[in-house]
Order: sequence, then structure tokens, then C-alpha cells
Amino acid sequence: MSVHVRTGGEGPALVLLHGLGATGEVWREVAPRWPGSWIVPDLPGHGRSDPLTRYSFGALAAAVAPAIPAGPVAVLGHSLGGVVALALASGWFGVEVRAVAGLGVKLLWTPEELAKAAEVARRPPKVFDSREDAEAWASRLAGVPLSEGVTGADGGLGGGPGGWRAALDPAAFAVGAPDVPGLLAVSKADRTVLAAGADDHMCPPADLLAADPNGLVLPGVGHNAHVEAPSALDPVLELLR
Repeated sequence: MSVHVRTGGEGPALVLLHGLGATGEVWREVAPRWPGSWIVPDLPGHGRSDPLTRYSFGALAAAVAPAIPAGPVAVLGHSLGGVVALALASGWFGVEVRAVAGLGVKLLWTPEELAKAAEVARRPPKVFDSREDAEAWASRLAGVPLSEGVTGADGGLGGGPGGWRAALDPAAFAVGAPDVPGLLAVSKADRTVLAAGADDHMCPPADLLAADPNGLVLPGVGHNAHVEAPSALDPVLELLR
């Protein structure tokens, strides 16, 4: 399968993994804050990357791994991307992760939340007549503004008579609940940390610190700290250096 990747900078490498529904564009203000090179994939089923036949955290990590250069890297992932980052740090996918951070990872899931996600995964994509309406829907799904999160209804980038839709495979919503304690336990990274905004409704500080007593609570930001205030992530980036 094909994974779309953005790269830039020179020096020690940082891999940035976005959350469910988003694309790599959400890191555009964070990547320049890293004093080295950066690799920003679109996760499978998102943006310009191909979909998977079945979504799991391991399948996402396995698909992203070939896009990461050889040698030690730091990895920072948000929400879904944070779980994929932790999975890569296990060493099971051939990536040498020296430091890893999961930002805004939802740690506690109710049966009702999982059932709702599974139901969303079964829905066909919504198709819109205009790119603007599709962008608004894609941004709503991601929880952040997106300009690159749409595609033609037939999967082409140019739209056309079939209309526009979010560049997201709805089946990705069925990825399930992560075993974060298990992933933390098997991490081979020298530094492994969880972080979340003080106002993150999906990963409240109490949940964060219960899972990682050394976790970073970022003041003044919510679930999408990397978009709301990129400078709020500076303490996380410092730990990954």
C-alpha cells in the first residue's frame, strides 16, 4: 500500500502522527519547532494514503513503518497517532524509536462509545456537491480545521461530477480501544511519555496521570493542543530531543 509522507529539515529525525480523521497538515506549525528533520505521514485511510482492509493499531503501525528512515528516531503522535507511536516503540515493526510521546490519547472507553464508533465505521462516506462543504465535514470529523482532508467522491483528488467527500475511510473508526498500559510496558524507547492538555475532555488530567504518573499536563489547551497552541508542545519536544 502507499503512504503519503511529508518531510523537511535536517538532523535528528522526528516522526509526527496525526489523530483519527485528520491528515499530516495538522503538524504544520509544530514541525518547524523541532531542531532537526521531520517525517509526517498521512495514516492509512486518511488524506492521500491508501486505506487498509482492516484497521488495528498494529496494522497502522506496520503500514507506517516502511516510511520511517533507518536509524534512531523520536515519535510524537496525537490521539490515534499516539497509540500508533507507542506501538512503533515496541520494536515489533522494525523501527528504532529512541523517544516516544503520546498526546491526547483517549485512555478510557465505555461500551457505548465503542458501539457508536463501530456504527460510524459502517456508514458510507457522505458526498457533497462542493469542496467547501466537504472540507467543513472533514474538519468536523477531525475536530480541527482541514484544507487537505477532502477527495473526489470516486477517490480522485480533482472532485468532478460525482462530488466531494472527506478523505477518510470511515472503517478506521472501528479500530477499537487501545491497551495503553500494555504498550507502555513493552516500549523499548529510552523515554516514553504521555501528555495531554489541561482541558482535554478526551484525556482528562486524572486519566493521564493514572496511566503515567510522570505525564505532562499542558496548561491552557484542550484535546488538539498541537493546533490550538503549537508552542504548548515545546515541553514535549524537549523531552523527545
